[in-house]
Amino acid sequence: MIEPTVTLPPTRVRRRPPPRPRETVRWPVLAVVFVCAACGLVYELELVALASYLIGDSVTQASVVLSVMVFAMGLGSLLAKRLRCRAAVGFGLVEGALALIGGTSALVLYACFAWFGESRWVLVAFSLAIGILIGAEIPLLMSLIQRVPERSVGTGRADRSVGTGRAGRAGDHDDAAGTVADLFAADYVGALVGGLAFPFLLLPWLGQLSGALVTGAVNAVAGAVLVLWLFRRDLTARGRALVVGVNLTVLGVLATATVLVDDFEEAARRAVYGERVRVAVHTELQEVVVTGGPEGPPDLYLDGRLRVSGADEYRYHEALVHPAMNGPHARVLIVGGGDGLAAREVLRYPGVRAVTVVELDPGVVRLARTDPALAALNGQAFRDPRVRVVHADAFHWLRGAVERVQERYDVVISDLPDPGITPSTKLYAQEFYGLAARALADGGRLVVHAGPATDRPRTYWTADATLRAAGYATRPYSTEGGTPGFAAGPDRADRASGTRHEPDDWGFLLAVRGTRPPALGLAPDAPPLRSLARRDLAAAAQRAERTRIAGLPPSTLVHPRYGH
Repeated sequence: MIEPTVTLPPTRVRRRPPPRPRETVRWPVLAVVFVCAACGLVYELELVALASYLIGDSVTQASVVLSVMVFAMGLGSLLAKRLRCRAAVGFGLVEGALALIGGTSALVLYACFAWFGESRWVLVAFSLAIGILIGAEIPLLMSLIQRVPERSVGTGRADRSVGTGRAGRAGDHDDAAGTVADLFAADYVGALVGGLAFPFLLLPWLGQLSGALVTGAVNAVAGAVLVLWLFRRDLTARGRALVVGVNLTVLGVLATATVLVDDFEEAARRAVYGERVRVAVHTELQEVVVTGGPEGPPDLYLDGRLRVSGADEYRYHEALVHPAMNGPHARVLIVGGGDGLAAREVLRYPGVRAVTVVELDPGVVRLARTDPALAALNGQAFRDPRVRVVHADAFHWLRGAVERVQERYDVVISDLPDPGITPSTKLYAQEFYGLAARALADGGRLVVHAGPATDRPRTYWTADATLRAAGYATRPYSTEGGTPGFAAGPDRADRASGTRHEPDDWGFLLAVRGTRPPALGLAPDAPPLRSLARRDLAAAAQRAERTRIAGLPPSTLVHPRYGH
């Protein structure tokens, strides 16, 4: 008996959707690599910029950050091997940690400087942590991409033989090499964009603290979206909850810090400068703070360092200006001096016809003009019709003035910060002094503030050697007083513990072209002075000579020799 054939209704088999082909995943992954690379370089540049501001010596800080971070990236690549079996959740957590550490790094670094006076080791720790996390990114992404199947040629079906060892080993090698090339290309292009966005967008619009926080938020969103969208099949329920929870927490911390950043900055500023902060502004180049009460003289800080102490600034400016005015002084050039105090002393001579002040930062001059206390301190110098202000880099301006305008000056006054703690080293170079020599009229004098002779004799006598190498004969001298550049600057913790003392003198170099040193004296028409008398000048020269270090080489643009 033949059994009748029974046709059963077809049963519906529930199948998991096929995994996304690698070509579909490729472009979103490269976009996230681009964003993460841009964020990583912003963290790096932000550490260099803030450390240069807080600690000084930008070359050293850049070297420390870059070297530690590159070393740490190698460590991160090795440590990422332990996360390859859980690459999706590992990448999500790495990006969350990187967003939190990188986004808050500027905040923590500034807090350590403001309240503890020390930020060097914190800088190294952040460079190490950020470098390790950045180094883990590419290996984890490579692991994720290699798990994504390719489409079979001509069929459009997912080729599951990739990675199984059954076929296509030569193709796998070529595909892995191409993936590495794509990832590094996106990484390098992202670094370019991040490097350009930091100085031209983030700093001018958001500042260092808010800029780092916003960058961290972008970093967290990019990493979380990639993992939770493209690689969600590689996440367990627990892993998905962990990635979501960590990144939401990071975004909450960054958002809270962004809201409170102004209050934090105000509190940190009070910790650094005291309670008597009158004006605090960020110019295009630096932070400018004026402190002092309504009755007392103001103090001026530039990037955290005291530049003008209102109580005794006259000691510095009288010693800087008046010995150089002993001779013809109808035309005077002041390099720096945006506070107007050197110009105040120059304008006390009736024979002065023109004063040119070359100051890089217009914000300093604007404040010296408009702030009542500073304007009173400089005697309204910038309102004098004989004063002309040029906002330019002094090196490039002086080159153009010599070559095109043929301007000549009887006196050139270099009123600049100590080259050992500021980026102004090129204005203490032999090449700059050569340009100044060409700008001097016959018999003209150049005077240079060269830092404290007693506390930093090597820096001081390097400036002397540089002037002599540029064709000058010099007359060193110094005067007693607290040196600007230290009151709220780096190493406040060392000074509080007594392991570091503040310099107690200002060192100057009076120079003329030729081989005969200039006479150290005061002009016959010198105005009455509060701290400098003719009888004091011989002692001022002897005080400097006692610190002499012979045989030092000159400093040049390509071989700067100034240090602490």
